[in-house]
Amino acid sequence: MVSINPESKSRQTNREVLSELIKVHGKTSLGGKLPAYDGRKSLYTAGSLPFESEEFTVTLVDPEKKDKERAEREYKITIRIAGRTDLYHLQQFLCGRQRDMPQETIQVLDVVLRESPSWNYVTVSRSFFSTTFGHRGDIGEGLECWRGYYQSLRPTQMGLSLNIDISATSFFKPVTVIQFVQEFLSLRDVSRPLNDRDRVKIKKALRGVRVETNHQQDQIRRYKITGLTPIPMSQLIFPVDDRGTRMTVVQYFMDRYNYRLEHTNWPCLQSGSDSRPVYLPMEACKIVEGQRYSKKLNDKQVTNILRATCQRPQQREQSIREMVLHNKYAEDKFAQEFGIKVCSDLALVPARVLPPPMLRYHDSGREKTCAPSVGQWNMINKKMINGGVIDNWACVSFSRMRPEEVYRFCCDLIQMCNATGMSVCPRPVIDIRSATPNNIENTLRDVHRRTDEIIKKQGNGQLQLLVVILPEVTGSYGKIKRVCETDLGIVSQCCLPRHASRPNKQYLENVALKINVKAGGRNTVLERAFVRNGIPFVSEVPTIIFGADVTHPPPGEDSASSIAAVVASMDWPEITKYRGLVSAQPHRQEIIEDLFSVTKDPVKGTTVNGGMIRELLIAFRRKTGRRPERILFYRDGVSEGQFSHVLLHEMDALRKACASLEEGYLPPVTFVVVQKRHHTRLFPEVHGKREMTDKSGNILPGTVVDLMICHPTEFDFYLCSHAGIQGTSRPTHTMFFMMRIISQPMLFSH
Repeated sequence: MVSINPESKSRQTNREVLSELIKVHGKTSLGGKLPAYDGRKSLYTAGSLPFESEEFTVTLVDPEKKDKERAEREYKITIRIAGRTDLYHLQQFLCGRQRDMPQETIQVLDVVLRESPSWNYVTVSRSFFSTTFGHRGDIGEGLECWRGYYQSLRPTQMGLSLNIDISATSFFKPVTVIQFVQEFLSLRDVSRPLNDRDRVKIKKALRGVRVETNHQQDQIRRYKITGLTPIPMSQLIFPVDDRGTRMTVVQYFMDRYNYRLEHTNWPCLQSGSDSRPVYLPMEACKIVEGQRYSKKLNDKQVTNILRATCQRPQQREQSIREMVLHNKYAEDKFAQEFGIKVCSDLALVPARVLPPPMLRYHDSGREKTCAPSVGQWNMINKKMINGGVIDNWACVSFSRMRPEEVYRFCCDLIQMCNATGMSVCPRPVIDIRSATPNNIENTLRDVHRRTDEIIKKQGNGQLQLLVVILPEVTGSYGKIKRVCETDLGIVSQCCLPRHASRPNKQYLENVALKINVKAGGRNTVLERAFVRNGIPFVSEVPTIIFGADVTHPPPGEDSASSIAAVVASMDWPEITKYRGLVSAQPHRQEIIEDLFSVTKDPVKGTTVNGGMIRELLIAFRRKTGRRPERILFYRDGVSEGQFSHVLLHEMDALRKACASLEEGYLPPVTFVVVQKRHHTRLFPEVHGKREMTDKSGNILPGTVVDLMICHPTEFDFYLCSHAGIQGTSRPTHTMFFMMRIISQPMLFSH
């Protein structure tokens, strides 16, 4: 255990303090040990230190400060023994003889292997980035893309394995703040003042960013931006001495540094606190290199970063191999100190390809089957198994498409819907509407109001579908969906103008399939749902399948809620129709709060049971006439650190929801955690071999790996369930837990 006084929040500063300690006292007081440090509170050594607790003093010198007294800073470091890791426990766990994972021991070894790169590269979570790994790519608006690699130590059936993958992320470009603002706001004329909207955007983007000043040639000082001044620097007056002398920032820089500021109608950057602010002109500051941009990227930036980093499987595998060789684990002095050896070859694992499920569809009034080929199938000359009915629809275009083009697209789309088995009225409720992207919300509300009036007069239900041609400029999809689905209760189908202006048969069929599902129809069903044995496990008894996930707001949106969504199958035994519910919950909370709830009726004073699970179980019984005798609960988005916590809490909610419906109702549950945000990649043993890869060079869809790289004791596997399109496919990592809901503490078994 390490404590440093004065305490620093910077891992880099803490590492520099410990480095100085090792340099001065390593051979004597530390007994020649080379410790691994996590940059916070934990220090690990191979073997015991020659003391139980000791205090050291070191002095760091800041080379950027001219004044020697201010440049030197003294730190007191206290090191005391907090415990010893149990390698025998780890060995037993890896052999499958012990159930609980020795997380602390694995963490120690992980910190050891991360020590060297932590000094040489920019660390972001479990990844390391550097400009030495490849060309930095400009992704727009003052940002650039850096390449790097992800590294993590994982327990597997083979023993401890080092998971390495290529990664990339966005960084601020090391340019002057004036240049950044110019790029970020796409300004052509930097002489004009910034309006309030631009000022808020810049303040949000630059808060927390470190800059270095360039107005003093003999001294570079660094600051962290805390805000932006509300007024231009030419009007910003502040006290400059104890006598109460006040002057503007422009005057101060001229008098003190003989530095003539040009952008005097722009605001200043602010550092320090509101009580003791430091004002920094943007043109006198440069963004320090190596700072990650952690906020949400726009669509154009995401496209640029994907274009810069997308690699086919053979290229990606080669990049990973080159990265491993570049890291030189055999020469890592920290790995040598702790006796860790890393094999430089990729692990060769056995895999098998699961057969695709047979699908049932309609053809000329008869039901036929279709076998997907390499993860794909089409509905050309086929009809949906159940076509939806749409009597009332409308269309609005926010694009630059001509009205006759929009009309032709709608005719082709409706014709395709009817040709594939739906029943759609050929005419819209109101004439096709065109509008500008500046007035999206009002246009949607007006279309809803007008169609509602006409439909009510006809006594013919409600608007069932709104076809929306999106604007050419991206960014409006979320707003359209929010207004239609949430505010107005309209089912919408959005189409890109580049596709709608030149629709081919395949595109129209794909859109028709989406519309049919939204209209309550079914496109295809699994063939095994109709045969005698049915779908294994699911068809034996009434089974409900849940899917649950939580969507969190992007970084920087601190006041926004997280949104939990749960869907459940409603048409056993076919399992093709789902009902969904959503619920807002506390910011960035992963556990779903509203699975089961108990409230009090304010009028009657009685207890009322509720929650999404209970509501979906009731809906299943109404639809099928049977209560679920088995529950499959698929959970997405849970990290390994939160896994047990989420599992226990949400299983408890499932138990209570079932118990609230009927006394003694205790169906068995299979809790399945599905992870996509991991860094395990599967490559074919021989690239380009037809029986091993699809057209993109990726492993075949249906490829499953359940040996060697999987968990030592739990039931998990990796499955590539889809065909590759571009880049390298990411398999899903799935972990199963079989359990029975009981009133006593939960028992886990496979």
